[in-house]
Amino acid sequence: MASTSRTRTERVRGRGRGRGRGSGSSSLPPPPSTLPLIIEEFFIVVYEDPLVKKVRTPKKFADYLDGKEPAKVYLRAADCGPRLWTVEVLFDGQGRMYLDKGWEKFAIAHGVDFGWFVHFKYEGDDVLTVKVFDGTMCRRYYYSDDEDTDDESDDDVKPCIHPL
Repeated sequence: MASTSRTRTERVRGRGRGRGRGSGSSSLPPPPSTLPLIIEEFFIVVYEDPLVKKVRTPKKFADYLDGKEPAKVYLRAADCGPRLWTVEVLFDGQGRMYLDKGWEKFAIAHGVDFGWFVHFKYEGDDVLTVKVFDGTMCRRYYYSDDEDTDDESDDDVKPCIHPL
């Protein structure tokens, strides 16, 4: 009987190991704390007047750009043609980044309002693709018939048009 109970114990211990892997190998990914921090997307909720001169980005995104802080970024509304909106960037020396001069024009042209979500995706080369979600939490789609992609040539705000 002793040999029978030992055989059962050995069988129980042998279950769940996988086929031929042994106990020393693991195919699990490394824990999240050992992976590099890559922040490519973030959003802001418009809690203040959307036409303020500057908007703060999340600290983790500012940390991601540490050492390569751009003086300007270029906002491109998703699905709104090739137009790039030039926006100056400010860093306050305490790890915070702000979208400054140029943000107001972008907000006006896209009708950004209080309570809306604005989603940003960093595309590299200082370009951020932007999606706007209104107060109903639905994405707003825009199109533009403006062929001019250089917004620095004039001061007029040429709005993207939101189809009804």
